[in-house]
Amino acid sequence: MRSRDGNRHFTRRLCSVIIFLFPLALSAGEYLISYKYIVKDATLYNETLFISQSMKKCSGTPQTELFLLTHGEDDLKKIIARNSAEFLEYIHKLGLHVAYNDVTSNLQNSSTTTLTLQTTCFKVDFNDTFVTIAPLR
Repeated sequence: MRSRDGNRHFTRRLCSVIIFLFPLALSAGEYLISYKYIVKDATLYNETLFISQSMKKCSGTPQTELFLLTHGEDDLKKIIARNSAEFLEYIHKLGLHVAYNDVTSNLQNSSTTTLTLQTTCFKVDFNDTFVTIAPLR
């Protein structure tokens, strides 16, 4: 593409700056987190944690914050895995949806309990030694 004064390198430089800055704009510090925990017959059956960076800006105000030590890590999933007890206690306080199913067949009792944190947008701020996580509501 050529500008009116014949300088086509300006357009290339502008495009390269946009391509360079675009990934920085996406790392806004907002993550979508969902969690599912299934217990079948008093035994852990499945535990799933989904974390993805938000592609759109989330609306809402930050609620109660959680501080987790990073131990030099910058990957949110690894930080949460290392501090799983604190994170699970935190999301239990946020409110989990509980589904319980009990079935008796041929005098055999079978029960399934499912705890679910619906997909929630969290504001995440990384510092040198800790990370701050707060849900947006």
